[in-house]
Amino acid sequence: MRILVTGATGYVGNHLVPALLDQGYQVRCLVRDPSKLRPFTWASQVEIVEGDLENTEAVRAALKDIDTAFYLVHSLSTRDFEHREAVISEQFGWIAHQQRVRQIIYLGGLGDEREGLSRHLRSRHETGQRLRMSGVPVLEFRSAVIVGSGSFSFEILRYLTERLPVMICPRWVRTRLQPIAISDVISYLTAALKLPPTDEIVEIGSPDVTDYLGMMRHYAELRGLRRFMLVVPVFTPELASYWIGLVTPLRASVARPLIQGLRHDLLVLRPEPALRLFPGIRAMSWQQAMWRAVKGYGLEGDPKNFWQAVGGDWEETRTYWEQGRIVEIRKRSVAADAETVFSVVSQLGGETGWLYADSLWRLRGLLDAWIGGVGMRRGRPNRPLQVGDPIDFWRVDVVEPPKLLRLKAEMRLPGEGWLQFHITPQSNGKSTLIQTTAFEPHGLLGLLYWYALLPFHALIFSGMCSAIAERAEGIRDRKNL
Repeated sequence: MRILVTGATGYVGNHLVPALLDQGYQVRCLVRDPSKLRPFTWASQVEIVEGDLENTEAVRAALKDIDTAFYLVHSLSTRDFEHREAVISEQFGWIAHQQRVRQIIYLGGLGDEREGLSRHLRSRHETGQRLRMSGVPVLEFRSAVIVGSGSFSFEILRYLTERLPVMICPRWVRTRLQPIAISDVISYLTAALKLPPTDEIVEIGSPDVTDYLGMMRHYAELRGLRRFMLVVPVFTPELASYWIGLVTPLRASVARPLIQGLRHDLLVLRPEPALRLFPGIRAMSWQQAMWRAVKGYGLEGDPKNFWQAVGGDWEETRTYWEQGRIVEIRKRSVAADAETVFSVVSQLGGETGWLYADSLWRLRGLLDAWIGGVGMRRGRPNRPLQVGDPIDFWRVDVVEPPKLLRLKAEMRLPGEGWLQFHITPQSNGKSTLIQTTAFEPHGLLGLLYWYALLPFHALIFSGMCSAIAERAEGIRDRKNL
């Protein structure tokens, strides 16, 4: 069975594609910018068609010889998203009919149409209707908030709760909803492929009802944060979206239509289709979904490979937010093979030191010991590194010679920190060193800690990355004498 996934670079799409590949399906992705797929380990296993959904030729090429098409796109970032979604969904449906596509599977949003829905939710429902106009059977799933690390709705909740000890909340945070875990969404989407062509609307969600206020309080409890939340009657979605844009790294333009949708209850009013078509799926509670998202768990119960998101085409140094973590990446081209670079990286710490600004590293160790931490007194083992080995105030989290070493910080921090070295060989005998630091702040104190030390981090980690490259090149030169 050949499957087309639109929206593969989005949150649901980049979880769905590897699940489809694991089940043996042939997957094709229609993407506007193929370079956005490069960070994902599954990108080399799919067929890629470059193009926009507004481009009829690209859509026709993507739908050629396709059995089932997943429609997972939205246009929230555009000002006229309602018109654009109406046009592209109707066009997609007609081309799918011309190409004799067997089934379209669409993920939309919950909401009772009798209540007068927001622009966003109304557009989600209309998209399903316009896809059906083509005559191709459309299996439309409708869900409320999707809970998972990286989901836009969950990240709004995460950043607001982490950063604001006192929150003034609009009254619509008490709107009732039934969130659903990303793993359950993927279970429904993949199980749908085993059904005969179906034209039906299936509402999915957790078995119990909560509200956004309850979700924020539960998040604070899971993270051990004390938060005071005051609900006030006057706080418009427009003002709330600007506030989100101010205090979080998320875009206000995308948050605005989602927030407007929170004025309506997002409940599973018709559970029968899901129970009839998918009797083997029982969605987990929203509390369990929240726990998994906070802990960073993936689809099958293993910790999500957050580091999979680190990669792609970018400049020499890059800083960004990813799933509640602040990430700094530094890249260097090293005139030495990967084995030589890894030998330098794997000797860091202990008597070797950290190759740059060692006095500042020792000072940080003394301060850590002074407040009751491990300090730098443990040194490091004099043998090849293994998972669990201590290196000063780090511990080896992952080691895969000669390409990967990841260290987890064990000094006292208002959060959690990692330092990773990834080495990729080049065809000319050189290699690329990618040094990544990631910090997950715990509350506002963690955020303030990171920014207070930002100038020192920029100096130390940049200098260390260059020093590793220089030492590896020196070893290569001595070998060639």
